[in-house]
Amino acid sequence: MPRRNKVCYFYDSEFQEFYFGQNHPMKPQRLAMTHHLVLGYGLHKQMDIYRPRKAHPAELAQFHSDEYVEFLSRVTPETQGTMLQQLRLFNINEDCPIFDNMFKYCQVYAGASVEGAVRLNHGTCDIAINWSGGLHHAKKAEASGFCYVNDLVLAILELLKYHARVLYLDIDIHHGDGVEEAFYLSDRVMTVSFHKYGDFFFPGTGDIQDIGEMNGKYYTVNVPLKDGTNDETFHQLFKPIMAKVMQVFQPGAIVLQCGADSLANDRLGCFNMSLRGHGEAISFMKSFGVPMLVTGGGGYTKHNVARCWTYETAILTDNQVSEQLPKSDYHEYFSPDFSLNVSAHKVMDDHNTRADVERILRTVLQQLSQIPHAPSAGMSYVPPDFKTPQFNYDHDEESMEERVGRYARSHLIIKDPMDDDADGP
Repeated sequence: MPRRNKVCYFYDSEFQEFYFGQNHPMKPQRLAMTHHLVLGYGLHKQMDIYRPRKAHPAELAQFHSDEYVEFLSRVTPETQGTMLQQLRLFNINEDCPIFDNMFKYCQVYAGASVEGAVRLNHGTCDIAINWSGGLHHAKKAEASGFCYVNDLVLAILELLKYHARVLYLDIDIHHGDGVEEAFYLSDRVMTVSFHKYGDFFFPGTGDIQDIGEMNGKYYTVNVPLKDGTNDETFHQLFKPIMAKVMQVFQPGAIVLQCGADSLANDRLGCFNMSLRGHGEAISFMKSFGVPMLVTGGGGYTKHNVARCWTYETAILTDNQVSEQLPKSDYHEYFSPDFSLNVSAHKVMDDHNTRADVERILRTVLQQLSQIPHAPSAGMSYVPPDFKTPQFNYDHDEESMEERVGRYARSHLIIKDPMDDDADGP
């Protein structure tokens, strides 16, 4: 009988207190709703539960610029009026507002992802779950798409201390642009993103021909999809592409971003995937038996987000759970059926044609065939796990590559201000 995976899970009750604003789509309350379902199903008994530690500012500066981290640590709703130049510089706007305890929110979700990576590095767990993480749009010195700190990049940098190669996989409906940009020149991190592309959909990046540059050429994989993508279309691409990725890249660890806005009926999404189809992607990646950090991401119909991430927690802990939801403090949010399932629309058209799917699959597999073998990386010295006793912005940043500003500038798109409410992870 195969050994059961050892799973660790990060949650802090303070997540339900963070509030982006009345009309903002991002609702951290979805994390509390997820956690209560996890408890109601008894899934916590199959995991080691940890309260995340707050990431130190100097840890955040392993990827983000010192000036940006310092700004995040100082700005408040009361002081932002005196910092207008910095607000513009760091892209603070209606999508990324300043709210009470914003920096603490960033520290906690980033701290959970970094700590999950540390535990994977030391072998104290096989799978680490942080549904509060997955904020994939944040750039080195810029907030974007509801994201301020890129916990995914920070976790990958931590994993690279022990693993020669790390795979980043993103199934959020929005392209994982911040992570892709961070590692666009590297052959030690492969980024793979399945996302909606075209029609000025946020963030406007993720063309199939964006494949990386220099050492990183062919180590960026983009799978652009159209409105109405359903389970069948998604997995016709996902399974053969990811099987090929695992064969040619042979990662030592995986970071899997599980944005739930690719589900049907999402407030900001336009895909038509069911709960089962979304979870099937997680199950498929779990089957490879590679240490894996699993995070949340987008998802703006919060009762469906909670259903999705609870179901995927069950998958990751090898549990089957009842369709009937357990009673919780948020039970009324799941009316009228109080069921775990999220079904696809029966009448929504899939705009991906058979020719589209065949073309995408052929193109991506051809790109992956250009990788001759899993790249080697000298690992004679392993940097220590990040510990810092004091606030210090003068340390040397431990970045793998010089960040790719030219690439970012070449992918800017002009947005209509009326479309701002459609942005998100």
